[in-house]
Amino acid sequence: MTTDSLPVWRTKKFANLTLSGVTGEGRFSGYASIFGEVDLGKDAIEPGAFAQSLARRGAGGVRMLFQHDPGEPLGAWKTIREDARGLYVEGLLSPGVARAREVHQLMKAGALDGLSIGFQTVKAKTDRGGVRRILEADLWEISIVTFPMLPSARVSNVKNARFFRDKETELVRTMRRAARMMKL
Repeated sequence: MTTDSLPVWRTKKFANLTLSGVTGEGRFSGYASIFGEVDLGKDAIEPGAFAQSLARRGAGGVRMLFQHDPGEPLGAWKTIREDARGLYVEGLLSPGVARAREVHQLMKAGALDGLSIGFQTVKAKTDRGGVRRILEADLWEISIVTFPMLPSARVSNVKNARFFRDKETELVRTMRRAARMMKL
């Protein structure tokens, strides 16, 4: 059964976040749900989808979790906003939390590089290609995860130095992204 047949209040979806600029203090920033990009679940978030939720909750009302586990908070979001590209975030891992210190070290090493947002769908439409376009969503958490739904949602910058990826891997990722866009 797909979530399309469930009532709106029961529909929950996870999308991903690109993380960059991880500092020694545990600060990082990145983009969530690049607008219009289709994830592995055939969902795409449209511009303005989080506007009402962010106006109501603000960054302080959105939790930072590990692997979507509400029992594992890692820190706090300092900034969450929509811009022309997507959902921009800035967060701070809490150094007094053991799991946050572990996650920080794994992020700096490039071993843990995905993020995913948890939200409840408020309004969506499905296009002819079967892609569900999220028009409005209630954002409630952003998690650091091992396997993000959006393959291109990866750590791109650690301690202000470019995260190394070989040219072949980047070429394959670029080609896959272009092929997905052509299927729209």
